[in-house]
Amino acid sequence: MNIVNNLFNIKYPIVQGGMVWCSGWKLASAVSNAGGLGLIGAGSMRPSVLEEHIKKCKKATSKPFGVNLPLLYSQIDKHLEIILREKVKIIFTSAGNPMLYTNIFKKNNITVVHVVSSKKFAVKAFEAGVDAIVAEGFEAGGHNGVNETTTMCLIPEISESINIPVIAAGGIASGKSMLAALSLGANGVQIGSRFAVCKESSSHKLYKNYVFDSKEGDTQLTLKELTPVRLLRNEFFYKIQKAYQDKVSVNDLKEILAKGRAKKGIFEGDLINGELEIGQVSSMISKEQTAKQIIDEIINEFNKQKLLIKSIKLNK
Repeated sequence: MNIVNNLFNIKYPIVQGGMVWCSGWKLASAVSNAGGLGLIGAGSMRPSVLEEHIKKCKKATSKPFGVNLPLLYSQIDKHLEIILREKVKIIFTSAGNPMLYTNIFKKNNITVVHVVSSKKFAVKAFEAGVDAIVAEGFEAGGHNGVNETTTMCLIPEISESINIPVIAAGGIASGKSMLAALSLGANGVQIGSRFAVCKESSSHKLYKNYVFDSKEGDTQLTLKELTPVRLLRNEFFYKIQKAYQDKVSVNDLKEILAKGRAKKGIFEGDLINGELEIGQVSSMISKEQTAKQIIDEIINEFNKQKLLIKSIKLNK
């Protein structure tokens, strides 16, 4: 059995990204029921909402699922209480120092995975005692690393530096890209963008359609001075670009960003004033599918591609 399958007790080494405003209990349970690992995205949830989603997810699936927890979230202590009380078994942490909470999770028999975008932070997470690493390349949607390291460079760099499972993220949306990631040294993959616009995602229909209509080059990493984020081009994006041209201060950028931009764009469907976070693979996504259809399609293509490569080797 694949080491990631064994770690999470899942059928396929496919993890759904814990994306804000997309990853509620419906998506997490659908991915888990389809054989992957579903994650509830706690970053956009008040403590009471997180508790509600965990309880509903338990009712919707008997399979393992987890919670994605940004460590810089303002009410993380309350989230932590709920996670422990509800006996969540798998936690993916991000956006912060894994040293802060990993020991607490491990004492409560929780499997801990930390998301990183560089070898430096992968080693730190390994030293903090996490069970696995998500190595997220520059292609990924949403918040990203400042170094702009691509998945193809990042995965071998990290997998050769630590001896715990590595889950590849960023630019992975097909069986072919999954096979490539495993060939580079990953033990599994985390997929965000395809699940962000699937049927069970809580993202708005207008946002989904905007993603389906996107073309190559329509996303860009921006706002490095605050927190790097990959966005689709819209009026809000061009407002940021104009601010850069005007050489505004970091404080001015903060005022432009304000609060709730991701909610406006992704959850409420405000295509003018909202942040439209998505990965570079958005240009390859053209229709809404169920989580099961996505996973089945990826696994079928993965297996076909493996057979093709095997036949090429035999012919040599």
